[in-house]
Amino acid sequence: MDYERLFRLDGRRAVVIGAGSGIGRQAALALAAHGAQVVCADRDLPSAEETARGCGGSAVLLDVLDTEAVRETAAAAGAVDVLVFTAATNVRKRLLDYSGEEFQRVVDLNLRASFEVLRAFGAGMVERGTGSIIGFASIRAAVTEPGQGVYSATKAGLVQLLRTAAAEFGPSGVRVNAIAPGVVETPLTSQIKNDPAWYDAYAAKSALGRWARPEEMAGAVVYLASDAATFVTGSVLYVDGGWTAVDGRFNPPN
Repeated sequence: MDYERLFRLDGRRAVVIGAGSGIGRQAALALAAHGAQVVCADRDLPSAEETARGCGGSAVLLDVLDTEAVRETAAAAGAVDVLVFTAATNVRKRLLDYSGEEFQRVVDLNLRASFEVLRAFGAGMVERGTGSIIGFASIRAAVTEPGQGVYSATKAGLVQLLRTAAAEFGPSGVRVNAIAPGVVETPLTSQIKNDPAWYDAYAAKSALGRWARPEEMAGAVVYLASDAATFVTGSVLYVDGGWTAVDGRFNPPN
């Protein structure tokens, strides 16, 4: 084993869905920095192109809600060694306030679209007998709070979908894992970030006492994509600053 090259991805082709911003953009940049040829996919093509310029890759317009477009993109991408998908949405409302349309919108993107992406790209990997699939779940797959019920349900469902894929694709040599971030400063969390009280409360929940930056997810992506993780599949890697470990913070009175 050449440990100096353990995390190198030279000669490998990666597709990052959601590469136009946030965690997806940082994942694309990190994979390219370790030698991968990266295809940056996003429904916002100019943003995907900006990421592609930063990592020497290519960009493609993709709306993951369009199942046929997902299949066409997978076919056009050729032999993909690494797939990363980050696309997600959230409607922060209590269950009794949710509308059927809002429920469907969150489920369609977070779960149904992930199902189609997993199948479209996984089929080629299974056929070739190699590949690493990395989906982004959330701490909400394990812990929740009022107003996060539907989002939490979809992320828990995504974890189980990825675990099932790990079981089914594993005999063909394909690894499938999930990364579960805590609170990260991305466009998805702007509603919370813009409220100082919420921002501070969320920061205090983690052991590190702060929010994560998108680039702090990139190391986990490179790890799971690389030969450093050749025996890692069906796992959920929490990158949450200790949120799920400490179960809140308590400072007793003197």
